[in-house]
Amino acid sequence: MQIKLKRKGDYTVRAMISVARHVGDGLPKARQISTEMAIPYKSLTLILAGLVGDGLLKAKHGPNGGYRLGRPATAITLLDIVESAEGPATFTHCVLRDGPCDWEDTCPVHDTWSLAQDALARQLGATTLADLAGIDGDIQAGTHQSESPSHPQRTDRHGDRN
Repeated sequence: MQIKLKRKGDYTVRAMISVARHVGDGLPKARQISTEMAIPYKSLTLILAGLVGDGLLKAKHGPNGGYRLGRPATAITLLDIVESAEGPATFTHCVLRDGPCDWEDTCPVHDTWSLAQDALARQLGATTLADLAGIDGDIQAGTHQSESPSHPQRTDRHGDRN
C-alpha cells in the first residue's frame, strides 16, 4: 500500500519548500518557483493564491514583488501544507468504499484505520517547513543521510535550482 499526495499536494509542498529556501534572499516570483520546482506555471499560480488565502504565504505585488512565508518556517507544518492542498487529513466515510456495508456506525476496520490516520497526521504535524527546506538543501548538496530506505526506483531531481 502506498500513501501518496495528489498532484496538487505534491506541487503545493514543492512550492512551499522553494519559498522557504529563499528566506533572506529576496522574494521569489511565481516564474522562479515554477522553474526551480518544475511546477507548471498555470497550476502554480492557482496554488499560490490558495496558500495566500490560507495564510501560509503572503504576496507582494509589483516589480519587486513575490512571495514570502505567512509565518516562520518553524511554525508551518507539513500537515498545514497538505491540508491546504488536499483538505483535512481525516476520513469522513467508510474506508471500505461505502459499501456494500452491513454496519451503520462503524465497520470492522474503522478503529485500526482511524489510529493509522491519526499517526500519519501526528507525524505530518511534527515535521516543519524548516525541516523540509533543510533536508532539501542537504539533498541538493549531496549531504543528506536518510533515516529510511531509499526509493526502490531512482527519482531524478526535477527543476532548476541553480
